[in-house]
Amino acid sequence: MRLVTFLQAGVEKIGAVMADGSILDFASADVRLAVDMLTLIREQDRLMPIAHEAMVRAPVSTHLDPNEIALLAPLPRPVSMRDGYAFRQHVATARRNRGLEMIPEFDLFPVTYFTNHLAVTGPGGVMVQDHHLVSLDFELEVAIVTGRPLRNATLDEADSAIFGYMVMNDWSARHLQMEEMKLSLGPCKGKDFATSLGPWLVTKDELALEASPQGNVLHAAMTCHVNGHLLSEGNAESMNWTFAQILQRTSYGIRMHPGEVLGSGTVGSGCLLELNGSSITDNLWLKAGDEVVMEIEGLGRLVNTLVHAPERLMGVTPNLLGGTLPDLYADSPTGEAGD
Repeated sequence: MRLVTFLQAGVEKIGAVMADGSILDFASADVRLAVDMLTLIREQDRLMPIAHEAMVRAPVSTHLDPNEIALLAPLPRPVSMRDGYAFRQHVATARRNRGLEMIPEFDLFPVTYFTNHLAVTGPGGVMVQDHHLVSLDFELEVAIVTGRPLRNATLDEADSAIFGYMVMNDWSARHLQMEEMKLSLGPCKGKDFATSLGPWLVTKDELALEASPQGNVLHAAMTCHVNGHLLSEGNAESMNWTFAQILQRTSYGIRMHPGEVLGSGTVGSGCLLELNGSSITDNLWLKAGDEVVMEIEGLGRLVNTLVHAPERLMGVTPNLLGGTLPDLYADSPTGEAGD
């Protein structure tokens, strides 16, 4: 099932994409489905059978023209959001471009960091300010949403707890990120302004998952176009750590909850930091007005346009943002961070 959250006449609703591309309005199909996406996930044992029945039996009058609604992120308010570092090609290339050897700890355990689960966007405009636009980057990723509680999970338990998959764009303000990561506390301000998810949350029964001793592997081609130009190509199957392995480590000693989002990390060639460093692109960064289109086989096509938001403070920007804007634009670094 391809699940969506959308706005209709200013009201947030959930539904599913039908075979003909129309959107089934769950609330109109069955009053028991007049809930948000997080509730649907939390109460999946009760509500998902009703949703499947509605897709078969709901009258055509409950089907909406996708051009008459606005898609939001499938899960607009996740319980938490972490991002991983699962693609060796991306990590190795980004380090090599900075003159660094591959870090041996990559092969010992998967890692994640918390990012801002309250700055989620869906398809459409993404607001960025001046400091974001200094070396602004995309990151092509696949993400999962948990559907069951986990604590000290086995690989089988971790795979069973995954509710669905979706496209993720982990926007990255590289200048802010590179400055702050010198303080060894993670990417923080360079990442917290927006993460785009969508267009759908696809339940795992819809996908080509292959069982392996390390957990399920998703076979899905991944691409990113900027203003119509293909810049990134990869495949989710090249993850060196499976989502089950990442969830197993993440759940060690803690209780994870339904409705948490976990990103894969950037697929190889999946960001401008990597492409610029490899001379595939020439100091190319995103700017206001750019259209970024990410597509993952089976998960849909996430289309975003960057929208410039004026600074609240006029004149010289305080040093707490890393220097004045003229300073930042004049001395934009070429690469210190890897994701």
